Formats: sequence, C-alpha cells, structure tokens
Amino acid sequence: MTDGGAETVTQLEMLFLDAPAAGAGDLLPLLILLVVFGAVFYFLLLRPQRRRQKEHQQLMSSLKRGDRVVTAGGIHGTIEKLDDDTAILVLEEGTKMRMAKSSIVDKVRK
Repeated sequence: MTDGGAETVTQLEMLFLDAPAAGAGDLLPLLILLVVFGAVFYFLLLRPQRRRQKEHQQLMSSLKRGDRVVTAGGIHGTIEKLDDDTAILVLEEGTKMRMAKSSIVDKVRK
C-alpha cells in the first residue's frame, strides 16, 4: 500500500475515535420515543379494531330469524334461517341466498 492509503485509514480511525461513545443518556430519548410510538399505535390502530370486532361479535350473537340485515356487499335481505356460520337471506323478490354469517355487517332498524 502507498503512504496515502495508510494515511486515509488513519484519518478514518481518527474520525471514529473522536465520535462520542453511546452512553445511557442516549438511550433514554430512544426509549421515550418507542413508548410514544407504542401508545400511538395502540390508541390509533389496535384499540379501535378491537372495539369493532367486539361490536361485530355482539351483532353476530344477536341475529335471529326475521331480522332485516345488510351484508358487506350491500345486499339487503331478511334472515330466514341461521346456522353456525351461514345464514339464508330472503331478498325482495323472494330469492333466497346463502351467505356467510360473518359477511352480515348491520341490522336495518325498523
């Protein structure tokens, strides 16, 4: 190697040696930032999603024959029969349609 190359390595080493060492004082702001991000993630994403899941589960357990419902696809119908995971809906012109029970998103209030 030439002297210029050895001199460059020495300069790089000096840059790293002059850099301040990471101490415990540098970890506190990082820890606070992670806690803030965790709180924001929880309150903006997880908590509302759990609330929606709970509401949907309550809707599923309250369904009964004769309820007018709306599906995720926007189909309106009346429940004729309910099974564990399916529902038979009667549409306006008497057409019957078997749907996944979980695709029911709302009851139509009379």
